[in-house]
Amino acid sequence: MQQELAKVIVGQQEVIEQLFAAIFTRGHCLLEGVPGLAKTLMVSSLARILDVNFKRVQFTPDLMPSDITGTNVLDEDENGRREFRFVEGPVFTNI
Repeated sequence: MQQELAKVIVGQQEVIEQLFAAIFTRGHCLLEGVPGLAKTLMVSSLARILDVNFKRVQFTPDLMPSDITGTNVLDEDENGRREFRFVEGPVFTNI
């Protein structure tokens, strides 16, 4: 799997190893860095390789908790019946 990820991400071998270590030990990792280091590409590629869901949270000044956890949406079916449906936010993904 590391070799597959290394086909997409170049020059970040230590970060890739640490990322896999965190995943296989059921830990967490925080990727920090300046723009352009392929952080998002690395994680989205990893999710594709592992066949799991990936979503990201863009932290903007107007970010609301429901942007992360999800929100209730009012749906109407073909009979005109209305009901609330919970739409999961990015916190409900694998990566």
